[in-house]
Amino acid sequence: MKLNELSDNPGATKNRKRVGRGAGSGKGKTAGRGTKGQKSRSGVSIKGFEGGQMPLYRRLPKRGFTNIFRRHYVELSTGRLQIAIDAEKIDAEKQITGEALVEAGVLRRLKDGVRLLVKGELTTKVDIVVAGATKGALTVVETAGGKVTVLAPPKQDDAASSKSKSEDA
Repeated sequence: MKLNELSDNPGATKNRKRVGRGAGSGKGKTAGRGTKGQKSRSGVSIKGFEGGQMPLYRRLPKRGFTNIFRRHYVELSTGRLQIAIDAEKIDAEKQITGEALVEAGVLRRLKDGVRLLVKGELTTKVDIVVAGATKGALTVVETAGGKVTVLAPPKQDDAASSKSKSEDA
């Protein structure tokens, strides 16, 4: 088989319908859009318009907000950590950091840090550095003889807040 001989199965692809190209095509004049008006034009939509009545999205109250300072942590379960140790992706003798987990292929990316959760068994003694951990995860690691170091979260814009304080004085 050669690349220039590749082709799709017969009938698998269809040519697109060319609308508005004369009455003989069967899709001339209004091009299958009915008659006149806003819906027959392109680039216009009337989603949410209720004939002058107050639309639903304005009748309902606003609720909640999006916290722009929210931290996004990558979750790591104790069971997944044990599987990676058993598969020898991670050396349990060394300190386990987020960068080591990404390098080993256990995690895809770090985001704002790693949060350790309890799901599954952990039988190996490990020394792990994470941005956060649940109480259960701490006890699971400590009962296995390991140690968890929880990093303090970095302050939000220390430089900007100290700058504004010095300007006030």
